[in-house]
Amino acid sequence: MKKYDFDRVIDRHGSGCTKIDDLRALFGKDDLTPLWIADMDFCVCPEITRALQERISHPIYGYSRPADTYWSSIIDWLRRRHSFEVRREELTYVPGVVKGIAFAINFFTCKGDKVVIQPPVYHPFRMVIEGNGRIVVPNPLVLTDDYRYEMDLEGLERIFATDHPKMMVLCNPHNPIGLQWSRETLAEVGRLARKYGVLVISDEIHGDLMLRGREHFPFASCGEDAEAVAVTFGAPSKTFNIPGLVSSWCIVKNPEIREPFFHWLEVNEFNATTFVSTIGAEAAYTNGEPWLEEALEYIEGNIAAMREYIADNLPGVDMITPEASFLVWMDFRGLGLSHDELVDLVVNHAGLALNDGEMFGPQGHGFMRVNVATPRAELFKALRRLAKALVREYSSF
Repeated sequence: MKKYDFDRVIDRHGSGCTKIDDLRALFGKDDLTPLWIADMDFCVCPEITRALQERISHPIYGYSRPADTYWSSIIDWLRRRHSFEVRREELTYVPGVVKGIAFAINFFTCKGDKVVIQPPVYHPFRMVIEGNGRIVVPNPLVLTDDYRYEMDLEGLERIFATDHPKMMVLCNPHNPIGLQWSRETLAEVGRLARKYGVLVISDEIHGDLMLRGREHFPFASCGEDAEAVAVTFGAPSKTFNIPGLVSSWCIVKNPEIREPFFHWLEVNEFNATTFVSTIGAEAAYTNGEPWLEEALEYIEGNIAAMREYIADNLPGVDMITPEASFLVWMDFRGLGLSHDELVDLVVNHAGLALNDGEMFGPQGHGFMRVNVATPRAELFKALRRLAKALVREYSSF
């Protein structure tokens, strides 16, 4: 007997929902089915809501400090879910993972320094690097003949040796592909980074959303080299659908890196918490595990249903089955459409708002990122609209 209802359709209009309110600005129309930005259309775990309501019912919202149990809830979660041992002094709060990456870029690098990313990858990496006057150096992923992405480790070493970047931003698991890097791959990244003096910023915000029993490997846990060069960012936001609470964390094992960075965050109050963020996060990590297990099972069902529907009804379309998270990298290259034709098909004829693959880098040409963390009936409605648009506009398929 399931405890939580993920089939419930919730009207998010009027709630300040980015997924809906930004449609016209980004897609040119607002009557689209939004399957783009990475939040879920599921009710938040009621234990989180209950904890927030209890605190908000107090009549004073003054300055606050996080309870010790907030920090221990993160530490216990990482140990229990990922066998990752973290000490309290290695951990601090940050107001969002992208903000944390921006803090690290500004603290550890200077304008004109080079920073490595691995496209197709989460587009704010490029935006925050370039926006702060640093230079992006791409180390593109390789799509193999057996339809799997791999890291180009030889290319990465060439970049480290010849371009002398100060930093690499690692996506682990990788967004938009949903790939969890192996422990061996991460250990090799750590070895190369330490050899060439490159700091590795590891975005692990999707690390709790492992599918079909797979294991998440925190980069800093993959050997002494990785630990020595790692600055790790994570959050309960994707895990528990609470990005609006803005509760993220940073872990740095190496004291030579950690102590000056954490001091800089502290004196600038960049790591100052709010009671909403810490109470929500603690409730999630302490009481949200049963909700997460059911949510992951439901998402796995959505992904399997989507794969079957594509195979039966969308000739020329394929998908990379994710190992983590609720984002699907959908492959339209078999349709032979130009970029503009593909966008026109999806937005204007199917009425869907998806993330354009090229926003993740030129390697995303012909792909779209689809958020499947939505009630299954709504997902099928969207897929049927896409199938009808294909038949209507490209009857040869």
